[in-house]
Amino acid sequence: MNWSAFQAVLSGVNKYSTAFGRIWLSMVFLFRVLVFVVAAQQVWGDESKDFICNTAQPGCNNVCYDHIFPISPIRLWALQLIFATCPSLMVVGHVKYREKKNMQHNILHEGVYLYSHPGRKRGGLWWTYLMSLICKVAFDAGFLYILHYIYKGFDMPRLSKCSLDPCPNTVDCFISRPTEKKIFTLFMVVSSALCIFMCICEIVYLICKRIEKRLLIKVEKAFTGHSEVTPLTQSRSEIRRKIRVDPTASTQNLTNTEFEKGLRRKDCSSVDKLNNGVTQPDTQINT
Repeated sequence: MNWSAFQAVLSGVNKYSTAFGRIWLSMVFLFRVLVFVVAAQQVWGDESKDFICNTAQPGCNNVCYDHIFPISPIRLWALQLIFATCPSLMVVGHVKYREKKNMQHNILHEGVYLYSHPGRKRGGLWWTYLMSLICKVAFDAGFLYILHYIYKGFDMPRLSKCSLDPCPNTVDCFISRPTEKKIFTLFMVVSSALCIFMCICEIVYLICKRIEKRLLIKVEKAFTGHSEVTPLTQSRSEIRRKIRVDPTASTQNLTNTEFEKGLRRKDCSSVDKLNNGVTQPDTQINT
C-alpha cells in the first residue's frame, strides 16, 4: 500500500481540524504509520516461516499456527489504520461538496457566494465532523478488543500447546522473537489508546464550545429582551436569521439582496412617474 499517497490525502484534514485533531493526525503518522512501515513489518515478516512445533507430522505446523494466530497482527494493524483514518475523509468530502455548491451558486448569481467559509465547522459540517470522531473512537476501540480477545491480553507466549488434528498428540510450538513482538504489540496498543483519548478530548471540546455559544445567544436574547431601548434598525444577525438558515452563509448575499430590493423600488417609482406623466396631458385635452 502507498502510505505516502494516503498521508497526502489525509493531510488536507488539518485545514478543518481543531488543535486536538492536528495532534491526533501527527500521532497517527509518527507513532503508528511510521512504526508500522519501518519496523513492525520486518518484525512480523518471518512469523510463519520460523514457527516451529516439535513434531514432524505433515500439516501439524500449519494447523497449530492457524490456531495460535487466527489473523496476523500486522494485517490487523493495517486494517485498523485504514478504518481509523477513513472517517476523516467524510469531512473532506463534505467540504468539497460545499465548495462545489458554492461555485454553482456563484455562476448562477454572478459573484454571490453561498458560503463565506466552506470549511467552517457550522451547520451540517459540525455534525459530520462529530460523527467522524465517534467513528474513529469506535473503530480503534473495536480493533483493540479484537486484538485482546485473540491474543489473550496482548501476550506473545514463548511456548504454546497444540493438540489439534493431524498432530499425533499435544505438541509444543514456538514463535520467533516473542519478546520483541510483544513490545511492538504493546507499543501499537498504547498509541491506539492515546489516539482514542485525543478523539474523546476533541469530542468534549466541540460539545463544550457548542454549549457555550448557545448559552451566549440565550444571554444576549435575555439582555435585549429586558432592555428598555428598542433598536430602530435590525441588526445584521437578525437579518441573516430571517434570510438564510445556514450559519456559514456569507454577508455578501445579504448586501446583494438588499441592493436588489433597492433597485426594484427605484424602478417601480420611475415607472409610476412615467405613467403619471403620460396620463396628465390626456386629462387636459379631454377637459
